[in-house]
Amino acid sequence: MNLYISDLHFGHTNVIRFDHRPFSDVKEMDHALIHLWNSRVNPEDDVYIIGDFCYKSDHSPDWYLRQLRGHKHLIIGNHDKVTVDCPEAAKYLESMEKMQHVTDGDRQICLCHYPLAEWYKSRHSSWLIYGHIHAARDEVYEFMKTRERALNAAACINNYTPASFNELIRNNEYFQQAGNEVPDKGGRNELLYQ
Repeated sequence: MNLYISDLHFGHTNVIRFDHRPFSDVKEMDHALIHLWNSRVNPEDDVYIIGDFCYKSDHSPDWYLRQLRGHKHLIIGNHDKVTVDCPEAAKYLESMEKMQHVTDGDRQICLCHYPLAEWYKSRHSSWLIYGHIHAARDEVYEFMKTRERALNAAACINNYTPASFNELIRNNEYFQQAGNEVPDKGGRNELLYQ
């Protein structure tokens, strides 16, 4: 199964405040992200990390990667220099690209960390899965809402868990309907220990 997630920001203290994440500190966040990932991902799954894997962490990227199940693919984001430059991280990644095209069932999908106005076969039937904007509701978000086949894989709108294609569709619809609130699909304990 293909699963998708972006903007995990392992080890990044400031992202807790920026995304209004339900964690008291970076240690709790990292523990929860690893737990949620491994609760969802099977060893044979392909997980596409659509940028910003870890940032400003006390741990190296490979410390996180070796704890996470599945075949991991990194789509490079603006905060992935440490991961790209870490030779040990490459041992835990099946691929590391700036952009990648994959097939999921009968769907052609372009994976890019950045939201794009157009992508390969975007005027036909292909999809875009992107990240970078987290849960921002700015002009980029408003524009991307007009793109029928573009899905935001941000961890903060996908319950901090890698999501299937169909789950991304549902989570994006839920996020758009939620207005100015970041969707909270349950209380803090439910999120961390489901």
